[in-house]
Amino acid sequence: MINVLLPIIVLIAVVVIKKIPLIGGKVHWALLLSGAVALLSAGIVSPVAWVTAYIDGLNRLSWVILIAVFGSIYAETQIAMGTMDVVLNASRSAFGHSPKGLYVAGMITLILFGSLLGEGLSAACVVGVLLIPPLIDLGMEPEQVSASLVLGGLLGSLCPPMTNGIVLASSLCGANYDEVLKWSFLTVPFCCAVIIAFYAIHWIKIKSLPEHLIPKEKAGTILKQGFTKLIPMLTLVVIMILAYGPWNSTVNTNVINYIWGWLQKLVAPIPFVNGLGNMIVLSLVTVTILACCFKSTREYGLGNVIKNGWKKYLPCGAVHLCCALMLGGFYAAGYIDVIAQWATTLNTHALKLGGSAAMGLMGMITGSQSTVQNVVLSFFGPALVATGMTPESVALAGSHIAMGSQAFPPTDLCTIVVAPLVAGVIGKDCDYVKSMMKSLPGFLFLFFFGVLLLFIPFA
Repeated sequence: MINVLLPIIVLIAVVVIKKIPLIGGKVHWALLLSGAVALLSAGIVSPVAWVTAYIDGLNRLSWVILIAVFGSIYAETQIAMGTMDVVLNASRSAFGHSPKGLYVAGMITLILFGSLLGEGLSAACVVGVLLIPPLIDLGMEPEQVSASLVLGGLLGSLCPPMTNGIVLASSLCGANYDEVLKWSFLTVPFCCAVIIAFYAIHWIKIKSLPEHLIPKEKAGTILKQGFTKLIPMLTLVVIMILAYGPWNSTVNTNVINYIWGWLQKLVAPIPFVNGLGNMIVLSLVTVTILACCFKSTREYGLGNVIKNGWKKYLPCGAVHLCCALMLGGFYAAGYIDVIAQWATTLNTHALKLGGSAAMGLMGMITGSQSTVQNVVLSFFGPALVATGMTPESVALAGSHIAMGSQAFPPTDLCTIVVAPLVAGVIGKDCDYVKSMMKSLPGFLFLFFFGVLLLFIPFA
């Protein structure tokens, strides 16, 4: 277990101790060194093994990278069409008549899209990019803006109805999904409300809105006038509903499989390129193509759409390339299995807290709630059921714990993508680590709320 902690300690030390010559405070070096230490501490010194580990890390991150790339390009089409202006203005008109109200409106918009997309990273990239200027106008720091986008996107991805985290947890625990979903309509909005209120109170200090942020029209009027601008976005929503609706166990209504099934089969065996087969990636590609059919997008220029989207992705890409060595190093060193084996040694009395700690540690290393669930909850959940807990209780708690865990430092993949995105939009530095630390209280609340659910019999 010491070997597992060593690369994490190195990563944190390099990032936090800025006085370290040449590399202090630089996240790129921190990620690279962490991966190197993981490999060396496991006795892996062969250059071929290092290259293999790096390629494996890139492969595991491929869907994240491609979502960031195509999400940035799709966001440019929505800027060209004015889509998000319609959504945000309608939201501001309904909820944003004060500085704190505008912040809440922005977070609700993020959570709404996260819940409909079922994937927090794409919501943070696609919707969040247009929230950045208004949040900066509220006097927020770049890191606060980044943390808000990450919080809104990831909280939204846990919200019903398109909640992949709860679907996966229910499957792993053998729970009745409908029963878990019913309870999630209470627990997830409660967590969202508490977290949003906490940050709105602590971060929004101005007393009145800048003139250009004050809504002039009613929400209904804004939506009616801008309906055609919403077509690609609504198409994306429909795609997600059809893909993840409960009826899919009987009738497959996933249109992406019908349209892009040939491509998914083609790229499946190809390392990294297989990320193109990801459902979210292909959904973004589909609606980007649709958006390019609109006159406003063509007038903006397809070249400008791609160029500006790619330009906004580049800061993220540098971090992705470094993160690949760390992630691949942990898998190659076998440290993911070490954590799983450690959790199996716990007795029943310590299982709830120890298993939760294992999920938290796994989230710190992988930055992925699905990995946390597949590696830890796959045995942690059935073990808890064996103690007398209902599968539904375990699944609901596990989904909250996993979602909070994936955003823990130092490997919060969503922040790795969003912080450079914020920096690119505003033209100022946005510190990756500061952003993670600012969002951490919210994700700790979600994590410990999930732990609390393990001790509350409710289903």
